[in-house]
Amino acid sequence: MRAVVQRVSSASVTVDGKVISSISNGLMVLVGIGTDDTLADVDTLSNKILSLRVFSDANGVMWKNSVKDISGEVLCVSQFTLMANTTKGNKPDFHRAMSSESSRHLYSTFLEKMRQLYVADRIQDGQFGAMMNVSLTNEGPVTLTLDTRKFEYVAVGGDNSSRKGGKTALRSPVPVTPESALDS
Repeated sequence: MRAVVQRVSSASVTVDGKVISSISNGLMVLVGIGTDDTLADVDTLSNKILSLRVFSDANGVMWKNSVKDISGEVLCVSQFTLMANTTKGNKPDFHRAMSSESSRHLYSTFLEKMRQLYVADRIQDGQFGAMMNVSLTNEGPVTLTLDTRKFEYVAVGGDNSSRKGGKTALRSPVPVTPESALDS
């Protein structure tokens, strides 16, 4: 599963000229589901989204609080185009996107998981499969991409003096499992 997560001061989804959902302070999340995604990906992604520290604390120190910590809202929108392969030619290839009915079920499960892990009425949704207009005010701007199947960059050693907290500057891609990919 892939997600584009944006910290927003407001966001809304409109279908056929009618606003069907809107949030104030929180996260706007575009979600793509691939052919090989499973319930493990749902668990990994939902936990990571709700735990991401992208908000300031009471003292204004950035990267201290999650959406749960600030009692924020989350607006999720299913977006199969996140699974596009654009490496060949100019026409996106969507073969990696899960079929409509299967992804509808897994996306619904993702929303249920988000609501179980947080406050149900603070998780909003677009309209699956509809042509939607999404409006948002990106705060920061802060935009992050998450992928439950992507390689994570982890420290492999080197000169610790170039980073705060003793973390190394040298990083290299290391494959990880879906369960461990987003638990940092």
